[in-house]
Amino acid sequence: MGTAAVGDAVEGISAGRDRVEDSLWSEATLLSEDGTAPVPTRFGTFEGRVFTSLVDGLEHLALVLGDVAGEAVLTRVHSECLTGDVFGSRRCDCGAQLEMALERISEAGRGVVVYLRGHEGRGIGLAQKLHAYRLQDEGLDTIEANLKLGHAADERHYGVAAEVLSRLRVASVELLTNNPAKVSGLAELGVRVVGRLPLWSEPTVENERYLSTKRSRLGHLADDL
Repeated sequence: MGTAAVGDAVEGISAGRDRVEDSLWSEATLLSEDGTAPVPTRFGTFEGRVFTSLVDGLEHLALVLGDVAGEAVLTRVHSECLTGDVFGSRRCDCGAQLEMALERISEAGRGVVVYLRGHEGRGIGLAQKLHAYRLQDEGLDTIEANLKLGHAADERHYGVAAEVLSRLRVASVELLTNNPAKVSGLAELGVRVVGRLPLWSEPTVENERYLSTKRSRLGHLADDL
């Protein structure tokens, strides 16, 4: 079998696996709700609700403000980024996006942040993300670095988010995101996305190329749908 044929076969297997995973998350209950309590933040007090995956044991967090059972709920589906969210790394815009989302929801008085664990580095994990940083320092962009390490450009799946939103009785969302793949990924899992609101932060010297790559190669958008 030639190289091109092998590549096509691998791509077909991957696509088939993705379809199976989408079907599984759409049709089965794969989360348990394991704890809830008020979480006071500088943007207001949210209701924290923990959902544990029955697939891999990861704990995910929904920060809920107001009554979110209904239509057009302001929603941020946020991928875990330890370096950006916790330590304020200037190599990405993740921490800034999380804070902007909390502030927007607080101003609206209603909404939810679904904080997804296991999404570090677009799904490659913390150690591999740091390896990717090294490759970026050597000249590769964020996509090239992931590919060099044997990963896809983006390995995230949004099944957890879809089930969390369903459990919260969110009927449709206004999604706080710049990422069209997140919009389509959630829609494929049955989430009705009725609007998209961008979350752009001021670039830093350290993340300017990263943000540019997300726009030019991953299709990230600035304007509303």
